[in-house]
Amino acid sequence: MTVRFGAVDAVVLDIEGTTSATGFVVDVLYPYAARRFGELLATRVGEPAVARAVAQVRAELGEPDADAARVEKALLAWVAEDRKATPLKTLQGILWAEGFARGDLVSHFYPDVIPVLRRWRAEGVRLAVYSSGSVAAQRAWFTHSAEGQLMDLIDELYDTENAGPKQEAGSYRVVADSLGVPAGRLLFLSDRPGELDAARDAGLRTVGVRRAGEPYFAAGVGDHPEAASFDEITLVRSSGP
Repeated sequence: MTVRFGAVDAVVLDIEGTTSATGFVVDVLYPYAARRFGELLATRVGEPAVARAVAQVRAELGEPDADAARVEKALLAWVAEDRKATPLKTLQGILWAEGFARGDLVSHFYPDVIPVLRRWRAEGVRLAVYSSGSVAAQRAWFTHSAEGQLMDLIDELYDTENAGPKQEAGSYRVVADSLGVPAGRLLFLSDRPGELDAARDAGLRTVGVRRAGEPYFAAGVGDHPEAASFDEITLVRSSGP
């Protein structure tokens, strides 16, 4: 099924389940970071980003004096429940970025995604990413793909720290304001119904990306337009207001 949109100035992309397989994140990235939390907390807590994340973990636990072992235990529990906690995503992002830079990791994209992103970009459509993964992790993801670096395709990166929770309409207003694009000329792509609902409540246009085998496939996308791949999404550019 093809879905067509006119007057789209920018596309905002979810990653997990939309551009890329959730299985790669869960089976490769999560364990990679989890194995390294202990060393990170033991040796690098003086780094500002690590210290800030640790303070956020302690605040969320309500345990201001939690030691490194307690913080690590909390992080591992949050990984197990796939909790979208900002400090968890920050620390994962630090470790993933280093893993990508060392060549330990190469990001995954569904085969339909990169050619379409390149075409949209060539047609003058701006591209942004809004993911629960940290901005650092997003940048590493788009820099270290099997097809090389893709960051020249992306204008802006948003996460739960600089935009807010992904199932709240206000977060999408933050994204629209930051991009300087009217909400009605933004198209948001995600596999998660709650995110699509929040984006639409903020005035964005939406497409639910339903890929067989993804965790949210059976849930559907409610009454949002849907596509099985990026190839099924057609943007008709116009120069009018």
